Amino acid sequence: MGVFVFLPLVLPLTAWPIARLAEQRLHPRTATRLLTAVAVVMAVCSTVCLGLLMVVGTAQLPGNPLPDAWSDPEVREAVPHDEVAGKLAIPALLAVLLTCCRTLWRHGRVLHRAHRALAGLPGTEVAVLPDEVPYAYALPGGRRGRVVVTTALLSCLEPAERRALFAHERAHLAARHHRFLLAVQLAARANPFLRPLRTAVAYMAERWADEDAAQAVGSRRAVACAIGKAALVSRGTPVPTLGGFAAPGPVPRRVAALLGPAPAMRSWPSVFTSVGLAAWGAAAGTAVSALSSANSAVTMVLILHAATPL
Repeated sequence: MGVFVFLPLVLPLTAWPIARLAEQRLHPRTATRLLTAVAVVMAVCSTVCLGLLMVVGTAQLPGNPLPDAWSDPEVREAVPHDEVAGKLAIPALLAVLLTCCRTLWRHGRVLHRAHRALAGLPGTEVAVLPDEVPYAYALPGGRRGRVVVTTALLSCLEPAERRALFAHERAHLAARHHRFLLAVQLAARANPFLRPLRTAVAYMAERWADEDAAQAVGSRRAVACAIGKAALVSRGTPVPTLGGFAAPGPVPRRVAALLGPAPAMRSWPSVFTSVGLAAWGAAAGTAVSALSSANSAVTMVLILHAATPL
């Protein structure tokens, strides 16, 4: 197994260039899907390797429930610096599990409270709340989900800008952006090196909805004006795993992108460009991470099987 067990823990660094360049050079839809896939695969691989290290570390603890043979020198030799790495992996993996469970619990709690708050309103696609606090967000659930907006925010927008707002939130619901946002949130909890991808996906999901809204209303300027106005008064979304209208930022970059030409739709960038090199670098890092974690898992299973007395 050797050093291969440690590679998935640091290979997310190979995705940092594409996380930065994708915002500028890729279509938002392509960037969101690409970065989410990379983040999820790398997070799973690093968690698997933490689990393997934890097995080695737990087997060395007195009174553990694992077979005594799992602490034999033959097993410990499979991991470099097994005594330190194995024991450090125990609190690290527990922290990963706790933070991921907390993220899922908070996400579910906010969704439950939001749906319960809307229970007395008509079951329309748009729920308008008589609230003095301006905000709007896409609330998933049911077949299509609902758009939640307050009267305070609607009063700040012109009719064309209101249409842009509704189109933006409908785009979030249609593309299931909350799933991408929740996936990268969990990935960043599993491996802190994936936080740049979480930030990039949060931004690109908003840009994706911006472009769909601009196409739906037929005016990029109307969407840009609506975003700018909402950003001045809006407080954002209840949790970062829900899509909002004026958050997350940076709003000026979103407005500038909408005032420019529409991004070209490409399935995969050319390798002869900076973003292409970054994309292939992230893909290579993801592949090496998957192979390393698979190799480590198979090797560990074989070693433990051989060490376990029949």
